[in-house]
Amino acid sequence: MTLNIIRTGLGKCYDVYGREIPCHGTGQDAAFRLGVAWPSSRFVSLSKNRVRDELTNLEWTLKANFFDFPLTWQQALDEVKEMNREGFDGYNDWRLPNRREIRSVISHGQRKPALPAGHPFTDVFLGWYWTSTSSALAPAYAWYVHLEGARMFYGGKEQRYLAWPVRGNSRHIPCTGQTECFNTRGEVIECAGTGQDPDISAGQPWPVPRFSRQGREITDHLTGLIWLDPGESAGRAVSWQQALDTVQQLKGDSEWRLPNINELESLVDASAHSPALPEEHPFTDLLDGYWSSTTSFFEPDWAYALYLKKGAVGVGFKPDSGFYVWPVRSLDRG
Repeated sequence: MTLNIIRTGLGKCYDVYGREIPCHGTGQDAAFRLGVAWPSSRFVSLSKNRVRDELTNLEWTLKANFFDFPLTWQQALDEVKEMNREGFDGYNDWRLPNRREIRSVISHGQRKPALPAGHPFTDVFLGWYWTSTSSALAPAYAWYVHLEGARMFYGGKEQRYLAWPVRGNSRHIPCTGQTECFNTRGEVIECAGTGQDPDISAGQPWPVPRFSRQGREITDHLTGLIWLDPGESAGRAVSWQQALDTVQQLKGDSEWRLPNINELESLVDASAHSPALPEEHPFTDLLDGYWSSTTSFFEPDWAYALYLKKGAVGVGFKPDSGFYVWPVRSLDRG
């Protein structure tokens, strides 16, 4: 059983040209629909200003463009502090979401915006939204998520993007792993009172040890997923269809598959880079980019990929040989 990873929301399968096809036997994300299932009623209105996500237990402001104008990263953190001083909607524990919290509200089966169908949110801007998580590779930058198509990269902290406050204790969302706070110049600072990701440390704690190895298989005890050591499958970069086919050929007696994008992202440690994995990880022969089984609903001839050096979630053109293969299976399979 997969733990601490929610379903992507993608419900259809597409070929390399972006045409919808039957899912059976494709090995694509929507053929499995793995992860914690979404409730039939995803969102509940708690007040005229506040909505609870019944999947994660997080509470979001109804207005997604809460501060009306793009803000620098520090301005976004400061504006949330002001919300708390004023006790917005009766609470003083609002925060800027970390990278996993804002990804949790994404639906990979929707676009413009990439939010679950029927969501109640207002004033949703089709652009970048700040997170409270700095980039480990370039700490003068912070992670942001694009609500038009669900990509996640990082931008300079002096640039201006939108902010969407959140509060509450989550379920099914692991913490990011980030342990240090940084100012806008990328210098390490004390975390207390900053409102940055490590100041809050929201999310499920990681087990110790995080990983265990048996032969060529590595179990992640945070998620219950079993990963094939990349050193066992390292090869040339392939196209998306070749990646799906490669995993099919590995199957044998085990249900190996290409991971969906939420499964791939679950490996990331936001305190690390090159690779962006927990320090004690046992993986060998790691490469920079790995295909997921999740098509981009925004452009269905593209699919999501994880950039392992940075920890970014991007997309690749399916016909291009741009990424590598990292097989996975669930603990209760095979």
